Amino acid sequence: MNLAELKKKWQRDPEFQREYDALKPEFALARQMIAARGRAGLSQAALARRMKTTQSTVARLESGKGAPSLNSLRRYAQATGHRVDVRLVQSAR
Repeated sequence: MNLAELKKKWQRDPEFQREYDALKPEFALARQMIAARGRAGLSQAALARRMKTTQSTVARLESGKGAPSLNSLRRYAQATGHRVDVRLVQSAR
């Protein structure tokens, strides 16, 4: 069984699907961060130097596995020539 088949199987499980859907914002943010780094023409190592941190920290921020602090987002954005725009959006009920 390949990864795509396994994912389809798991998505039939309502609990899995709920948890997967709950992570969408984190993964969307990670994709935005990686795209910003790409537009800036930076490797993770080069970005880490600009942020005065380590490449592994940048990799963790881009992994989507956790919510970065607002301070970390600001430092990342500044190092890539971007700014952070935080908004509260009413959730669907």
